[in-house]
Amino acid sequence: MKTSSITAFLRAGVAPAILGFALLQAPAFAQDVSPQAAGDAAENDTIIVTGSIIRRADAETPSPVTVVTIDNLDKRGVSTVQEGLQRIASNNGPALTNSFSANGAFAAGASAVSLRGLSTNSTLVLFDGMRAAYYPLSDDGTRNFVDLNTIPDDIIDHVEVLRDGASSSYGADAIAGVVNIITKKNFKGVSGRAETGISSRGDGAQYRLSLTAGTGDLEENGYNAYVSGFYYNSKQLKNKDRPYPFNTDDYRRICNDGTCGPNNIVDGLDGDNAYPGFSDVVTNTGSTLFVRPASALTGTQSGRYQILNPDLGCNRSTPYGLTPGELADNPAAPTTVCQEDLTNNYGVINPDIERYGLSGRITARVGDSAEAYAEFNFLQTKVAYDGLPTTIRGNAPAPFYFPRYSTSANIAYYGGNTVLQLPVYVCPRGTTVACTAANGTLNPNNPFAAQGQTAAIIGRLPNSIEHDESRTRAYRGALGIKGPINDNWTYDVNATAMHMDLRRKSDGYVYIQHLLDVIADGSFNFVNPAANSQDVLDYLMPTAQATSTSDLVQTQANVSGSLMDLPGGPLQVGVGVSFRYEAIDSPSINSDFNGGTERYYRLNGFAVKGSRRVYSAFAEVNAPILDQLEVNASGRYDRYSGGTDNFSPKIGVKVKPIRQVMLRGTYSKGFRIPSFGEANATFPTTGYVSNTASIFNDQYLAQYGCTVATFASCPAYIRNGTYGQTSVGNPDLKPEKSRSFTAGILVEPIRGLSFTVDYYNIKKTNAITTANNAPAIDAYYAGQDIPAGYTVIPDAPDTANPGALPRIAFVQSGFINANTIKSEGLDFGANADLAITDGIRWQSSLEASYIMKLETRFPDGSVERYDGTLGNFNLTAGSGTPKWRGTLLNTLDFGSFAISNTVNFFGGYDLSATDQGTGYKDCGLNDGSLPCRVKDYITFDLNAQVRVNDSFTLYANMLNMFDKLPRIDTVTYGAHAYNPVQGGEGILGRYFRVGVKFNY
Repeated sequence: MKTSSITAFLRAGVAPAILGFALLQAPAFAQDVSPQAAGDAAENDTIIVTGSIIRRADAETPSPVTVVTIDNLDKRGVSTVQEGLQRIASNNGPALTNSFSANGAFAAGASAVSLRGLSTNSTLVLFDGMRAAYYPLSDDGTRNFVDLNTIPDDIIDHVEVLRDGASSSYGADAIAGVVNIITKKNFKGVSGRAETGISSRGDGAQYRLSLTAGTGDLEENGYNAYVSGFYYNSKQLKNKDRPYPFNTDDYRRICNDGTCGPNNIVDGLDGDNAYPGFSDVVTNTGSTLFVRPASALTGTQSGRYQILNPDLGCNRSTPYGLTPGELADNPAAPTTVCQEDLTNNYGVINPDIERYGLSGRITARVGDSAEAYAEFNFLQTKVAYDGLPTTIRGNAPAPFYFPRYSTSANIAYYGGNTVLQLPVYVCPRGTTVACTAANGTLNPNNPFAAQGQTAAIIGRLPNSIEHDESRTRAYRGALGIKGPINDNWTYDVNATAMHMDLRRKSDGYVYIQHLLDVIADGSFNFVNPAANSQDVLDYLMPTAQATSTSDLVQTQANVSGSLMDLPGGPLQVGVGVSFRYEAIDSPSINSDFNGGTERYYRLNGFAVKGSRRVYSAFAEVNAPILDQLEVNASGRYDRYSGGTDNFSPKIGVKVKPIRQVMLRGTYSKGFRIPSFGEANATFPTTGYVSNTASIFNDQYLAQYGCTVATFASCPAYIRNGTYGQTSVGNPDLKPEKSRSFTAGILVEPIRGLSFTVDYYNIKKTNAITTANNAPAIDAYYAGQDIPAGYTVIPDAPDTANPGALPRIAFVQSGFINANTIKSEGLDFGANADLAITDGIRWQSSLEASYIMKLETRFPDGSVERYDGTLGNFNLTAGSGTPKWRGTLLNTLDFGSFAISNTVNFFGGYDLSATDQGTGYKDCGLNDGSLPCRVKDYITFDLNAQVRVNDSFTLYANMLNMFDKLPRIDTVTYGAHAYNPVQGGEGILGRYFRVGVKFNY
């Protein structure tokens, strides 16, 4: 498997010549030595590289560092820094992309990277070496991270990605690595850009405008000041705008070796074009309202369902009349069902995104040699997307203060007759006695009222759509001063403050108590929902709104200098102190604090509030013992206001036996403090996971007429179900600890030509996680007692199988320190620059990352291995952990004209996930309709730039040149029928961008 993947990547270079040049030519996208850093070194003699506080004369450190420059992003046709960071090869874990916002992400509207296959909270993001405020909402409601959408693109000089643990320099969260965003220190003149893009299908439009203006020269005027503003807009893209199977719930045309996928259209026919059986739970997901007579006293239902308003017919769906035989087999089924393709009608691939911001910076000389600066950034991001029709019959989200309320099942706590029904009589709102013929009127919505029966009602409201928006505002200020103390020592003092506020706004969601109110008083017209007044709609579906905030204040000071000369150079020492305050206040948008019915359907209720102060001291020693040997040692002590403290050491070695070869290695220990969500959640977090065959057993499925082997033929109630994994905060959690080491080699046979290979090995202990829910799930479906520490809440029964044990609705467990996580792999790089003629250069860069192993070991000795599969399924939203990821960039530069080609490689994976009960690479999540292995995904991008003159450059991109849509994967649930990480950009298909850059 390893050989076939890398061979495919290398073949993708189009021709052997291109591959040859890739190994013999220049850095373009990502490299180990920063051109900016090299330039600074040449001009100022010394630089500071991410992961160090000591100024040095070269950019080669014991730790591997990838540098991403704006010029190189332009060559690739990448529009934003956020997008560029998502594409780096070492971002090969459970990353959070913008597209996840439209697919139920907790942290809607945000973007985060995940290095080394570890989670987003193991990668630290910095701005100019200083921390940034966390996004107010946590990834999966638990993991704190910095939102990449807060990056002010047009003032970014470059980004350094430290692919090594760095807790010794920066403290917690830097277990997997560090992303350091470096802003421009000065700018003079006026520059800007205008850009627009659209797919070959005429959708997915994007727009970008920016303008930067600066004045002053530090050397001549003693100051420099600039301001910069930008605007970015990306339009919503829907599933219906893409071809099969990304635009439908019908997978019957997806076949492998004679086995085809299921038809998940509401009440759709199976592979034999037969009606699979009626379930009110399934029909309830469609947007046509059906009713069935029920006893006014007990709620016991009888007879068949029927369309509530036959004159309206089926809403956005196809009517299907059941045959006599099908009616005989399904005594509760209506004579006509409505086959609705929810994905085609309502599915969203990418949300609407609008961003704009303003930044400013002033840098000035202070005295003869000191330099001070002040900087301010403001950014606003708005993300919006449409959802499904409004739910009126269902289960309330996971409870905390009161038992869960449901209009889909009878809940004893609330009287035992809570299944949604239209009453016989309606009375004015506020009536406190029973509503009868004496004080009420026959319900006009209930066709069975005259017979004294209630009407059990199913279906979603056809005239109302869920709509979600998030608006994030980020305010950041920073200032600092640096200069010499004497000839050998310098000081550097910095301070930063950042505030974020996130307003979440949700429309089209039913407030449960208001639903019960309008049913009881008859004020809502269910027969013709379109006839309802706006006042009635607003009462039934009041806007849900909550504002979350996140704050950070940090001050940091250090001094560094030389103590003595060693044979290889000066012995340098740096020491520093730091203080920071960080806080998050994210109230629940849907708590049950006021009662089980005083909340909305379908809105997750998670909430968190917490703050902490951190006091730190750190030091670093760099000892060039010989010309060929350099040793670097560093350590950091952190003390938290809650009483936790930690010391994180690190040592690195750099050996240059000859000028052309450098060996490097590091060993470090790190830690991660429990996130606010893990330790301070004020309302539990619930994430929803799709049912897979592996969580069931044959004995349980026999109640529904199927087996694990024939899971595709199970009723939609089982096949299409999801269950919530509810995680409860634990204030007694201990920090995660880590041990990591790297070893690498850099070969530079001639100037400008380099090859690198780096090995990494990271081991986390006391890893914070929810308890493995598999024992509780297995016990429930086996009819056994639920193990201690778990709570299992059943779903509503399937009306087609009322005597069968219902599927699971929620599994609840607390966060614990339990696991050991190990990640190891290899990074490869090849960079060079070749002059073909005096006026033509060929540049190329190869970057690739290979995960050798990613696994979790549990206290009982069991091991879950994820690399090359869809695991960790829950952590990655089913996007998995492919082993290979890489890019290959080739540029032919004629001076005034340059053309670039990028090959993007994302490795395939096996359709298994050991955290879902399968074996490692046993194809256990596959229903047979797909090959066991999702193939590698390779796309090609083309970019051309024309420099009209010294001030104007025109450029054009053709992304995904061959219009290759993502590989089909119907198992993952982060997107519809494709992997959102593997094919996140590819789903756009062939995409064109044109733009102009100017600089005066």
